[in-house]
Amino acid sequence: MKRAALYSRKSTAARAEGVSQASVAAPHPGAERHGSFGIQSIREGFARWPLGVAFLLCALLAASLAWAFTRQGAAPQRLTQDDINAAVLHALNTQDLPSRAARAAQLIAPSVVRVRPQDESTQDISKLQDSGVGSGVVISEDGVILTNLHVVQGAKRIKVTFADGMESEAQVIGVQPENDLAVIKALRLPDDLQPAVLGSSQSLQPGDEVVAVGFPFGIGPSVSAGVVSGLNRQFGSHDKPVMRGLIQADAAANPGNSGGPLINMSGEVVGIVTAILNPGSARTFIGIMFAATIESAGGGVGMSPF
Repeated sequence: MKRAALYSRKSTAARAEGVSQASVAAPHPGAERHGSFGIQSIREGFARWPLGVAFLLCALLAASLAWAFTRQGAAPQRLTQDDINAAVLHALNTQDLPSRAARAAQLIAPSVVRVRPQDESTQDISKLQDSGVGSGVVISEDGVILTNLHVVQGAKRIKVTFADGMESEAQVIGVQPENDLAVIKALRLPDDLQPAVLGSSQSLQPGDEVVAVGFPFGIGPSVSAGVVSGLNRQFGSHDKPVMRGLIQADAAANPGNSGGPLINMSGEVVGIVTAILNPGSARTFIGIMFAATIESAGGGVGMSPF
């Protein structure tokens, strides 16, 4: 069967002069043997598909270069796991990298606030130290803040200071006495308010690293690091109900840390600092801090964080 021609062999000049097809010069003798794939056909085909020619030339050039590099022993060396380990070890030995606790604290820092209860009759904050100067953590873009109930309980006014220094009054919008938790909302907000990321206490194990961020004695924001000492603890005193399901940690906490976040190494809030254990009357940290779980805190705002 005769193969259909891919393109016409009639010359442009012949068509312009009105010469019939029979008068056109016969093709090269070899063209008959090659059918439609004669030398002239190939030449004209390349003219019609310049991209294909360019691709072919690039492929040939790449193959030639690869062959030349191989001949000269310059072929790229494949990285092994030992090479990668050596590079990482070199970086660790020569670079001053931030600690895990420092990286976690940097992530939560924009969301930590100072909470100051104020009595209408006085602006002297030093007179209110025992009534609950503390900390809080922003959990939503509209200014909802988690803190401790004992920090704000009985206050006529509440003032919060954000990470950028902006101050605002706040109102209590919810309480959870059984876990010493309060939910407050700021009336004015910074333009770039950044809420915290809520994690889960369910994955915590004794020995896991944690960080507490807050305003101990009004100083801060201050960072302390430690590990989870125990889980599902309970704590109470003669004038407060027993709180259950608490996280026990050895990260330093003092008056003023109350209401601040306890975070994991990913900067996620896993608890709200609520109490310290001290059998004496000094009210200072001696090694045991308790935090309500973020799951309990989620109930304080009427929803689970998950």
